[in-house]
Amino acid sequence: MVKEKEDPSILGKDDIGVLKELILFNDDVNSFDFVIGCLIEICHHNQEQAEQCTLIAHFKGKCAVKTGDFFELKPLLDEMQLRGLTVSIE
Repeated sequence: MVKEKEDPSILGKDDIGVLKELILFNDDVNSFDFVIGCLIEICHHNQEQAEQCTLIAHFKGKCAVKTGDFFELKPLLDEMQLRGLTVSIE
């Protein structure tokens, strides 16, 4: 499921440099260990941070795992989606 809210072709000049969040959504498919590994590898979280984000997403339904502008977050979103995680940029 793709939950990408922003398309770079429709970003206005006011959106450039605006901080966004990469949001990880809970799912019933991926294991905790898999999600933790993805956050460590893709988002460069340490073990504790990855575990906390995974638990927050599990219990609250979603968690902001990274902050940056759209162009910084888009490659992370793409890689996480390739691995079967449900993510969006908001």
